Amino acid sequence: MNQSVRKALNLLNLFDEHNNELTLKAIAERANLPKPTAYRLLSALESMNFVYKLKEGEHDSRYRLGLKLLELGQLVSDQLEVRRVAYPFMEDLALEINEAVHLVVVNQMEATYIEKVESKKAIRLYTRIGKNSPLYIGSGPKLLLAHLPEEKQQEILEQADGIEQGEFRNELYRIREEGYSYSIGEQDENTTGISYPIYDYRNHVIAALTVSGLSTYFEGENVEAIKTKTKATAEMISSKLGFRGFVQGRVK
Repeated sequence: MNQSVRKALNLLNLFDEHNNELTLKAIAERANLPKPTAYRLLSALESMNFVYKLKEGEHDSRYRLGLKLLELGQLVSDQLEVRRVAYPFMEDLALEINEAVHLVVVNQMEATYIEKVESKKAIRLYTRIGKNSPLYIGSGPKLLLAHLPEEKQQEILEQADGIEQGEFRNELYRIREEGYSYSIGEQDENTTGISYPIYDYRNHVIAALTVSGLSTYFEGENVEAIKTKTKATAEMISSKLGFRGFVQGRVK
């Protein structure tokens, strides 16, 4: 880790329930840093809303932790909550359709698989909890990308190689309109993925419920049954998380 980043993060660790407000002098002394160095690091943290400067006096300043940490903490809390709530439903779905079931969330500029339930089939897909994927590859990541703000979508797509943006934006529009996403052979050859959104109490899409397996099983009546059951499971998880926006199978 970059030494400056390490030093800056270490300053955040100086705050606790007994020291929720610290002066520049105290921070520099506790971190064993020259006062100008501590000030420079704190200024960088302040620019990102990780700390908040309460007062700047003639010889010293006082700092508190910033609201950005609250925002990030809420994101972590939401991810832990959706994982806890979703898991028993994922188990039931995997048992019913005998395909692998994943839970996928946005993580900065990527998608991260935070939970998985295996199928009982002899041939299984190689995916793992903690796996990261570009947001433009695979049914789960693409579903999440489709529900991000347009400026975030643009930022991500500008970094994507080999993507025809006009055609891809049409696909994101279709995902939002139809309410689900699918992929064929995007992450692994001869595999298909189907994903439906999970909403929270704020009506935000916070995760994708993804079913994936060998493409030969995702055909005809079987794929329609998989879609129906996956959609119903995503709606049950959303309802458990406080979402009340489903009306006759559609989102309000």
